[in-house]
Amino acid sequence: MLTSPIDNILVEKAKRQMLLRNGDSVVKTYRISLGKNPVGAKVKSGDNKTPEGDYTIVLHNPKSKFHLSLRISYPNAEQIKAAKEGNYEPGGDIMIHGYPNKKSPFLFKFKHRWKDWTAGCIAVTNDEIEEIYAAVKDGTPIAIKP
Repeated sequence: MLTSPIDNILVEKAKRQMLLRNGDSVVKTYRISLGKNPVGAKVKSGDNKTPEGDYTIVLHNPKSKFHLSLRISYPNAEQIKAAKEGNYEPGGDIMIHGYPNKKSPFLFKFKHRWKDWTAGCIAVTNDEIEEIYAAVKDGTPIAIKP
């Protein structure tokens, strides 16, 4: 259990880390996995990129196909507009989540822990998502940096 309230999240994609923060103070840092094509910002569905920009945690999902998940507010209005103008789908269902429910957590962690394996989400271990899920409230801002 975390000792300080979390009022914002910072993701640093290049460092593969996610920081839960209270103001500018780091409460806890997690090693993360990203989309299979992690360099650059997500633009459209199927590009396997993790978005970059400022978003919000909008939903706690206890019935996720992964071990718990927190939905991120991607795409934003600007990204939806660009997709309409470009005649493509911007994608969606971007989450912070644990491992897939249908896989052995031990074997999955052994095989994938230090790899980028998601379709654009931010992944942590099952134990870590339980801690994050309990500490982060809907409405929490999340900044995802390159």
